[in-house]
Amino acid sequence: MSRIGKAPIPIPDNVKVSLEGRTITVEGPKGKLSMEIHPDMKVIVEDKQIRVERPSDRAFHRAMHGTTAALIRNMIKGVTEGFTVVLEVHGLGYRAAVKGKNLELNLGKSHPDIYPIPDDIKIEVKDNEIHIHGIDKQKVGQVAAEIRALRKPDPYKGKGIRYKDEVIKLKPGKAAGKK
Repeated sequence: MSRIGKAPIPIPDNVKVSLEGRTITVEGPKGKLSMEIHPDMKVIVEDKQIRVERPSDRAFHRAMHGTTAALIRNMIKGVTEGFTVVLEVHGLGYRAAVKGKNLELNLGKSHPDIYPIPDDIKIEVKDNEIHIHGIDKQKVGQVAAEIRALRKPDPYKGKGIRYKDEVIKLKPGKAAGKK
């Protein structure tokens, strides 16, 4: 049995969970999230906990068991605490600024890159760091990946946008005068 799937998911006091058909809705102090549950999985909401059950021991059902439980846990964490991803901007003259509903990035190009901020995501810029906040873990990660893709870290100089804890192994430059 999946260790993640078989553990009951506790529901905090300030969170309301409802199950209508195949849709689970989690509502908390930071917002409301909904998710469609796979037809093979059975979700049981009972006094302050949620249990996920699977119909068989097939590999697919085992995988869906743990995945469904993890997604529900992430929904509960999102509406109570929220998720944050921090990106760092490295490079001479590389800057980021929030202007209205857009993130403006100067990344050494002839023009600034403009990234429109989605409605349910909040972006703050502090020094050379971009803080991305939201209640949906998948969406926060997707926005961070899209911003990082505008200028990935250069393997030779290390310039570009990277995750806060990302380590870039710099490659040596061209060896001069080898004979």
